[in-house]
Amino acid sequence: MHKRPKHIGIIPDGNRRWATHHGMEKQDGYAYGLMPGLQLFHQAKEQGIEEITYYGFTVDNCKRPSAQFQAFQKACVDAVDMITKEGADLLVIGNRESKCFPEQLRSYTTRRSINGGGIRLNFLVNYGWQWDLSHIQSDGCPYSSDISRIDLVIRWGGMRRLSGFLPIQSVYSDFYVIDHCWPDYQEDDFQNALEWYARQDVTLGG
Repeated sequence: MHKRPKHIGIIPDGNRRWATHHGMEKQDGYAYGLMPGLQLFHQAKEQGIEEITYYGFTVDNCKRPSAQFQAFQKACVDAVDMITKEGADLLVIGNRESKCFPEQLRSYTTRRSINGGGIRLNFLVNYGWQWDLSHIQSDGCPYSSDISRIDLVIRWGGMRRLSGFLPIQSVYSDFYVIDHCWPDYQEDDFQNALEWYARQDVTLGG
């Protein structure tokens, strides 16, 4: 593989649809997205990817029913807890002034080296693109300024939209869509996305 992305954005969509399809309540799907996230993390490290950003939940997601809100909030806390047992340079970014931001994650809102560090790993938690860009007015940089430009965005669940995912960093991202839902993650998903990216003509506008 001649061309490899340095930074990959992950949009793990379809948890609620997956749960409904399997006869569960919508909120039950989020817990089934934890192991896929860890599996992808291990694959990314094996492939030499330098940075990953996971889309946890957005400011707008907080308008959902409380059972769903509590479930995806808990899933984000559990995901970070799993990652702290790995080696990474970890950053959780989102509007931490809001009551929707999990208290357990406040200590990770500045980048921390966990278990010797390694791959740069970002979680967007209670993230909003308008909140992110609002900081530009005060100091010229978005809140997400410690996150690098994204080469490849991978979205599960078949939807073809960014849903406000890091608009500055994703301005030149290639966008790869996987039709099945995130809890049905397969090892080939990640490998196929990398192989697809290697065939793209990445010019960054040049």
